Amino acid sequence: MTKRIFRSICLVAIAVFLASVVLFLGVLYDYFGDVQQSGLKTQTELAAQGVQTVGAEYFEGLSPKGYRISWISADGSVLYDSEADFSEMENHLAREEIKEALASGYGESSRYSVTLMERTLYSAKRLPDGTVIRLSVAQSTLLTLLLGMTQPILIIIVIAIGISFWLARRLSKHITAPLNRLNLDDPLNNEGYDELSPLLRRIDAQQRQIRKQERELSQKQEEFEAVTENMAEGILLLNTKGIILGINRSAEILFGTTHACIGKHILSVNRNIEMSELLSGIENGVRMEKIIDLKGRKYQFAVSPVSESGNISGAVLLLLDVTEKEQAEQMRREFTANVSHELKTPLHTIAGCAELLENGMVRPEDRSRFYSQIRGEAGRMISLVEDIIRLSHLDEGADDMKRESVDLYELAAETARSLSGGAESAGVSVSVDGENAIVNGVPQLLESIVYNLMDNAIKYNRQGGTVKVFVNRLEGAVRLCVADTGIGIPKELQERIFERFYRVDKSRSKELGGTGLGLSIVKHAARLHDAKIELQSEEGEGTAITVVFPAVRE
Repeated sequence: MTKRIFRSICLVAIAVFLASVVLFLGVLYDYFGDVQQSGLKTQTELAAQGVQTVGAEYFEGLSPKGYRISWISADGSVLYDSEADFSEMENHLAREEIKEALASGYGESSRYSVTLMERTLYSAKRLPDGTVIRLSVAQSTLLTLLLGMTQPILIIIVIAIGISFWLARRLSKHITAPLNRLNLDDPLNNEGYDELSPLLRRIDAQQRQIRKQERELSQKQEEFEAVTENMAEGILLLNTKGIILGINRSAEILFGTTHACIGKHILSVNRNIEMSELLSGIENGVRMEKIIDLKGRKYQFAVSPVSESGNISGAVLLLLDVTEKEQAEQMRREFTANVSHELKTPLHTIAGCAELLENGMVRPEDRSRFYSQIRGEAGRMISLVEDIIRLSHLDEGADDMKRESVDLYELAAETARSLSGGAESAGVSVSVDGENAIVNGVPQLLESIVYNLMDNAIKYNRQGGTVKVFVNRLEGAVRLCVADTGIGIPKELQERIFERFYRVDKSRSKELGGTGLGLSIVKHAARLHDAKIELQSEEGEGTAITVVFPAVRE
């Protein structure tokens, strides 16, 4: 703006100066022309007085400088001329100044010569004898005058332009200074030009509106970030080209990146081919979902296009960790298949025995064995159903069960006594050592934990083996450890023994009447008591399972 004002002032100043010079020279030229014409008239009257007094002798030895004198008779013939041979000159009766002088006693005129580029002024006076004295003087034209004054005029122009630049510079800065000092953060508190008041009021109104919108936008942004940053699910905002516009912390952790990825393509963060196929539907506005494996877990990728005024402007990529859901679904399918299989075998046995008894195909002395087999398979089914019901109850949280203070050592000793018969039959010795330790829990569930651990230690032991149960108090905890000298568990199978219906030795488990749900019940019951389970086992050397419970504060 300063440059435009500077140029404008300079152009105006120079134009005004040049116009002033032209007008001044024109007025000055006319003024001096009038002065010269007046002087010429005076000289004409003097010359006429001289001729009237002396006569033709007046012209003798006369050499006027700058003037031309002519003496013309009443009939227009030239009687004398100071510059030309008057005998050869034409008749002057038609000249304008001669006509006026003969008619009124005095006349004057001017004529312009194109070839000489000058104007000639004429002044004529009639004498008493009827003759006319005429004087003329050459006057340069305005163009000739300008050409003659070129050097001083150029000097003046240069000086004037310099002064114009200097003044224009100062004026432009002076004009723009109030504009440069405007405080646009507080438009109404400014001292400046009154003409700017409407603009400043408009700016103030717009700033208030912008500040209001900024506050609303900031609040929405904070709310959005507060929600997304604390979400376990990953969220990415993408444009139609797959460029990342926003990302929350969960997505950063999942992709192993930071906020620096904003502005980059999503495939530069993770080059998963399945994800590339998933993003292909953004521009078409198609919502797509797919489960993709990342870092050993399963994530559901859901791409939802975002439309604005009917046009697709981007997409939201939502990442959901569905590992537990998939595992739970897999466990449900396996559980259904295992339950069906576990129930089918005893049912077939019961149906087969009943059919043989019904058709009289069993000898009387063998019927008791068939009845016993039917009762045993029915008991196995009852145990399986009871374990399933107990697991379902544990899955629901077992909130209806009452918690009490239970001495874990006494519970282990009582359980050992109840299993002593089975232990003797298997040739396994059971011992309980330690100290009294109180835990707060559900007696039935604590009994299930101790019973299943000791029962498994006895069943999967060898002839002449031992089972050692140890209970002691720790700082803020109570430890139950059940160790046996049995078959042990291979390392590659140790992570799976707490799954439902999982058996290390399936044939032996069925021979011993196990349902495959004992350790699952232990796991769920321990979780409801906030207890931790530790497993140590060597194949062929035995197994030690430790459960650490929170102790009751005294």
